[in-house]
Amino acid sequence: MSKMPIVEVINFGDELLVGIRENSHLTYLGGQLARYGLPIHRSRVITDEASEIKRAFLDAWQHSDIVITTGGLGPTADDMTRENIAEALGAKLVFDAEIEALILARFKVLGRRMAAHHLKQCYRFAEGEVLHNERGTAPGLAYRSEGKILIMLPGPTHELTPMFEKQAIPMLQAMGVLSNEEAYIQLRTCGSGESTVEETMQPIVQAYPELTVAYCVHYGIVDVRLSPHKGRMCMDKLKGIAHEARVLLGEDFVCFGHCSLAGVVFHELRALDRTLAIAESCTGGLLCDAFTNLQGASKVFVGGVVCYSNDVKVSKVGVPESILEQHGAVSPECAIAMASGIAERLSSDYGLSVTGFAGPDGGNEQNPVGTIHLGYHSPVGVWCKTVRYTGGRLDVKARAVHAALDWVRRKLRKYKIEEFLCGCECD
Repeated sequence: MSKMPIVEVINFGDELLVGIRENSHLTYLGGQLARYGLPIHRSRVITDEASEIKRAFLDAWQHSDIVITTGGLGPTADDMTRENIAEALGAKLVFDAEIEALILARFKVLGRRMAAHHLKQCYRFAEGEVLHNERGTAPGLAYRSEGKILIMLPGPTHELTPMFEKQAIPMLQAMGVLSNEEAYIQLRTCGSGESTVEETMQPIVQAYPELTVAYCVHYGIVDVRLSPHKGRMCMDKLKGIAHEARVLLGEDFVCFGHCSLAGVVFHELRALDRTLAIAESCTGGLLCDAFTNLQGASKVFVGGVVCYSNDVKVSKVGVPESILEQHGAVSPECAIAMASGIAERLSSDYGLSVTGFAGPDGGNEQNPVGTIHLGYHSPVGVWCKTVRYTGGRLDVKARAVHAALDWVRRKLRKYKIEEFLCGCECD
């Protein structure tokens, strides 16, 4: 395709329209396609009714070059996306014995018997391709006609994601509609708001008018995306500009790319060959979860305790009762005791703690709702930091996790030499 293809995404499923399930597919697909220089132009969410499926698809097929659908490929009676789109296209579906064999093999591994209704998943376009499903039974489908491309993906996210990344993206790259390298360079920052980051980036914006700079904010993280305006810049120059921006951003710079804050902390601790333990109260396990989401996390993360009650803070983490009596559970003193206590109890080199009032109730004049105290225990010192956030309970919890991780990241980088030498003395 000589021009930029028009891409439309159609998400099928009544559960999306009645709020049973969040439409995370659009966010994911938009991010993946934009990463390789192919933005989504339109999207829509459609009911499972046959007439609506056909109407929405035909409209998208008429006005777009690439149509990506999600959902409706499974074995149940309401999974009719495959059949209705084939009818709308006037395309023939054929039974594929190879798909049947793969589904049978999957059920055998699970120790279950395949029901007859699963056979409906064995049909594919006679003049199309199959995207094999490594985590489920419903294969994806690809179809091309008159320069247009259709990609049909299953609804479950854990099935859709590897299928799109391992099969659909390489297919689109081979067709020449998707770049083989990322279309932009992302700088991940944390610690300053969007307006401050934008102000910091102004020298770059003014020096390179051919550059497009975009900002994306999520829970204290600000991502800065640098891309050439209409493709007028080589990647080597773009990389050079990105390094200039890194210098301007200073300590707020986290990493290039998409690595999580927990991932950055993991790599810092892994380089030091040191371990971390966590004690958290108001975040309810989210901080531990951030590490256990990482492959190989056990090399760094030894464990954690959700010490929500004072009794658990004392019995499981080792917080002295006198601290709770004198200062309360939401205090800098308690945060420090939690960090040091969990490091001692779990025999880790570092300890990290979170305690606070996530809201909407609780709080007092000294520690209003949204107050979070962070504790940090390390081989070279113990610190506490207090932050305050507004917003709902879930927002405060998410921002508290990012604040804790970003604080540890900064401490590790600031005292890297001292901590490395301290580690050598302790070994």
